[in-house]
Amino acid sequence: MNAIDSNDTSLKPLVGTDGDPVFDEAWQAQALAMADSLVTSGLFSASNWSEALGQSLKESEHRADIDSQHTYYCCVLKTLEQLIQNHSDIDAKLIDRKRDDWEQAYLRTPHGQGVTLDKKLC
Repeated sequence: MNAIDSNDTSLKPLVGTDGDPVFDEAWQAQALAMADSLVTSGLFSASNWSEALGQSLKESEHRADIDSQHTYYCCVLKTLEQLIQNHSDIDAKLIDRKRDDWEQAYLRTPHGQGVTLDKKLC
């Protein structure tokens, strides 16, 4: 991982104390931004988010999952899906179908190009 230029002040909030970026991949930052947006919009409270994420992390630890940034963000995604299902009209089947749509889009996208969903699937 490349350290961020210490003279570049625009990215300072995304730099850890060791100089490396806080996020390994863009989707990690996007997942936390989605959680923040859903809390801000009132879909669920910050307390709901904190308690549910804590529970997901405890379950991960109980399963003896590897303690890594990837595992943490998988828990973030699981928690987001769970809270969205519990606090909205979006059900698990729809989330599963959309996840499958994105996976298929990813698999058919040439390396280096942006992944997009077929407009028919949206």
